[in-house]
Amino acid sequence: MAEARRRFGASARTWLRAIHRDVGYSAVGLTVVYAASGIAVNHVADWDPNFTHATMTHELGRLPDDDEAASRQVLATLGIRDTPKEVYREGDELEVLLERRTLHVAVATGHVVDEAQRSRFFLRVANWLHLNRGKKAWSYFADAYAAALLFLALSGMFMLPGRKGLLGRGAVFMLLGASIPILYVTLAKG
Repeated sequence: MAEARRRFGASARTWLRAIHRDVGYSAVGLTVVYAASGIAVNHVADWDPNFTHATMTHELGRLPDDDEAASRQVLATLGIRDTPKEVYREGDELEVLLERRTLHVAVATGHVVDEAQRSRFFLRVANWLHLNRGKKAWSYFADAYAAALLFLALSGMFMLPGRKGLLGRGAVFMLLGASIPILYVTLAKG
């Protein structure tokens, strides 16, 4: 009877390890996306995780007084083919608003301050997924991933028998891992 139970336990652990391994491999891609995005958005107060910002200046010389003509000349000279979303005067400056780019033009001198945003491709996409901006179908993928992580956490507890497993050092590490958020919430009075 004890031998049959031991064989069943070893067989169950073999299957558990195989399923744990395959689910773990399947979770690698999403884990990288969520981990990178998590680090990025944790530090959103320090930097913009979605875009890089660049400021350049250009000297174009005297421009026409007419706002539309000045705008067309600035765009042509700088080689910008985008159609402005808006062109307006603000004091002595002409503001040319483009998609993720603003040109501040001093018409009298031709001095242009060009402020642009460029997408951080991987991080922007990762943040979009992590923050569930896609809604709809992505919610199902995110839920399935969360369920897979839960499975990995729980199945990992039963993979090793004896003193290296849940009844030995595994319990110590599990309690240590659980104590970190509990301790933080307690100390932060959350």
